[in-house]
Amino acid sequence: MAVEAEVLNELNRLRTRMPQLTGALAASVDGLVLAQDMPGVQPESLAALTAAALGVGYRMVDLTARGEFCELLVRGAGGYVATYAAGPSAVLTLLADDRANVGRLHLEGRRSGARIAGLMAARIAPGRPAPPQGPHAVTPLRALGALPVRIPRQFRVQRGPEHGGSA
Repeated sequence: MAVEAEVLNELNRLRTRMPQLTGALAASVDGLVLAQDMPGVQPESLAALTAAALGVGYRMVDLTARGEFCELLVRGAGGYVATYAAGPSAVLTLLADDRANVGRLHLEGRRSGARIAGLMAARIAPGRPAPPQGPHAVTPLRALGALPVRIPRQFRVQRGPEHGGSA
């Protein structure tokens, strides 16, 4: 079975486990659709916006010294848009209605992100073992194409000695 079909199966299983989801999309970090299950939404447009939001999220955690990017949650009046890292080359975006339990959304999103990361890793290196599965096993994104890897030092948060930084 092709990786895209396996990713689509994972999206379908995710939507079955969490009925409050109104859509699910797996995309490359460059904004290309890998698989989607989202009636009523243009997946190509959402994949492109996801890539842009991913870049902003990545830069925000870097600027604020919060480590590697893991996830991003946006809440609108009608529900949630949640984006999760799915290895170094993919991202998972979920749409949920306003009745969704956010904790459950994160749990299921992280698990599916880890599974998709494993599927993508097998696609890239078939002989390599898949990354560990589990709610905290999401491989953070590392390379984002044309985005800067580091923000210049003068724009970073300065930390004092009480927070582990130098005076």
